[in-house]
Amino acid sequence: MAFSTATARPAEPVDPLADFKKRAAKFNTVINLPQFELTTNQVRASVSQTIAGGNKALDVVGALELSTVTFENTIRALDDVGYQIRLTDNRLSVLKETSTNSALRETATDALKELEEWMVGLEYREDVYRAVKAFADTKPTLASEDAKLLAETVRDYRRAGLDLPKPQRDEVERQRKELSRLTTDFESNITKAQKAVKFTKNELEGVPASFLEQIKTGADEYSVMANITWHYLTVEETAKREESRKRLVLEHDNLARAENIPLLKKILPLRDGIAKKLGYRTWADYQTEVKMVKNALAASDFLEKLKSGLQPKFDAEVAEYRKIKVKETGDDNARINIWDWRYFSNQLKKEKYTIDAEQLRVYFPYQRVLDGMFRIYQRIFGLKFDRVEPPYKWIGDLQLYAVSDSESDEPLGLFYLDMFPREGKYNHFAEFGLIDGKLLPGGKYQRPVVTLVCNFPSPARDRPSLLSHSDVETLFHEFGHAMHAILTRARYSRFSGTSVPGDFVEAPSQMLENWVWDKKVLDSFAADYRDPSKKIPAEILGKLKESKLAVEATRYRRQLSFGLTDLTLHTQIHEDNAKEALPLSNKVLSEAFFPMAPDTAFVAYFGHLMRYDAGYYGYAWADAIAADMATVFEQAPDGYFDRSAGHRLRQEIYEPGDSRDVNISIEKFLGRQRSLEPFLNKIGIGKRSDNTPAANSSTQ
Repeated sequence: MAFSTATARPAEPVDPLADFKKRAAKFNTVINLPQFELTTNQVRASVSQTIAGGNKALDVVGALELSTVTFENTIRALDDVGYQIRLTDNRLSVLKETSTNSALRETATDALKELEEWMVGLEYREDVYRAVKAFADTKPTLASEDAKLLAETVRDYRRAGLDLPKPQRDEVERQRKELSRLTTDFESNITKAQKAVKFTKNELEGVPASFLEQIKTGADEYSVMANITWHYLTVEETAKREESRKRLVLEHDNLARAENIPLLKKILPLRDGIAKKLGYRTWADYQTEVKMVKNALAASDFLEKLKSGLQPKFDAEVAEYRKIKVKETGDDNARINIWDWRYFSNQLKKEKYTIDAEQLRVYFPYQRVLDGMFRIYQRIFGLKFDRVEPPYKWIGDLQLYAVSDSESDEPLGLFYLDMFPREGKYNHFAEFGLIDGKLLPGGKYQRPVVTLVCNFPSPARDRPSLLSHSDVETLFHEFGHAMHAILTRARYSRFSGTSVPGDFVEAPSQMLENWVWDKKVLDSFAADYRDPSKKIPAEILGKLKESKLAVEATRYRRQLSFGLTDLTLHTQIHEDNAKEALPLSNKVLSEAFFPMAPDTAFVAYFGHLMRYDAGYYGYAWADAIAADMATVFEQAPDGYFDRSAGHRLRQEIYEPGDSRDVNISIEKFLGRQRSLEPFLNKIGIGKRSDNTPAANSSTQ
């Protein structure tokens, strides 16, 4: 017998990402990663190609013989076009907010203006509208998700003004295009805004030494970046000297003022004018028509009742802060100012509840928290996360994870993590969609891709990134948005993932914040990074909960002040009083919370006035739903680890997205009608009174 002397060839290394894509094919699904533009020329070319491709596809719809129109060649075709456009829009939005190349960020900003202006014009294609209307006029019998897509497509044309006489319609189109440009500029100015506020060590008395090490820029010079959220919060919560806190608030609340207040004076009257031309009383009424709340009056009523309901508790909390300030300053007439509340609420927690938020950071090293959260979400949703190497990284520490169903091994999507601050980067916390879930024309399902863009404390030379308990809450929240996007089963991109009414979109993620207040959950990952055998003691967690409730009215009145300001600007500012935008906003903020610092312009840096315009009330609205939804887990056998409750959340909330009325999804998840009681208890105002909104009422 002859034996071969050839050396056995080593097995080819397995590429986890390639294997993930290969597995997807077995489930008739598609896994793609975005092909990011690497040069300014590529950005411009992408926009040109997207516009050309979109026009070509719409020409096909517009050229249809009216006797040949079908659901597939009109309504479904428009969803296909929208999906392709959003691929470019999403990708350039992430480039604009995350690229380390300033020229690329600027070009992406300009490209998005061009793209979004063109997108506005799509709704005014009369030839396309004629085909859509011809199909709608046949009054077809459609499956529920198809019927919803048809109804909302027709509704969008009405809301764009297609039923108006042509001169008025053309003016609305022109104004909407101008509004799109101004909105992009406003957001870009916020991203670009920077301000280093320099202090001496004495001026930062009380601020943690670990923080001072990271911001030292001279012999006795410490530069606090007013635009970096965790810098700002650290100083406001811990700096003993009032003048230092005040100086930082003045700088923070004037970020982007010179650039954005003039823009706001144009944006608000434009919105008002568009709404009135379309037959709405105000822009807020126009925006809320497609939300759960339905109109501006119901949204304002909801916030005003909460504001009144919280008043006694808010007054009591401020009185507690004032006692501490009197004691600390020796001034019997001391009052709590806008630059005081964070510091004295923190002092209250320390004195009354012996809670020092800074000392709790040692229990939350970033990587342990991330891994622990992954384990929890994998368990309750029946998933597995595998880290894979991204073919392209816009930063060196970018991570990419593949998500699969743990039982069937079906690939479900991918998420990127871009988690630490840097110059030029989006400076808050958000989940950005990159590729929507969608049933493609060929019958395969495109699985989603998203990215988390966050700004957690950076690691130091001698220790890992240490999160505050609030940071951990934020992480659980934002990753909830990623799950909502990735687990979708909606057929159409319009309904996919987080594409739900704006006053519901936060609810599933707000619900997940409850996890980080549970001892069993925290013990599964929170441990002193210097000695992992040390867990957060039960009594400390108990005190933490008490301290949270002790300042909840303050926190919530602040949220309500933003919502009321947003609604007020979008119901009261018009062409004749645009100059009143800033003073009116400061007046509403001051009445609902603490008086604003003199000569400041918080609204210039309030980015939610753009994409959340007339929608900030939705945080409180969604929080009420979230508190109710959390009871499903609280009452489940395994609590926040309960797989059955997690499966229901995945099946009834995440998978349908907006493919059915979200009221139906919520009630299917709850197994009953909604109640406001869990929310009222959560914010510490107990059982419902005449000053709080009624459960299951028209306002909630």
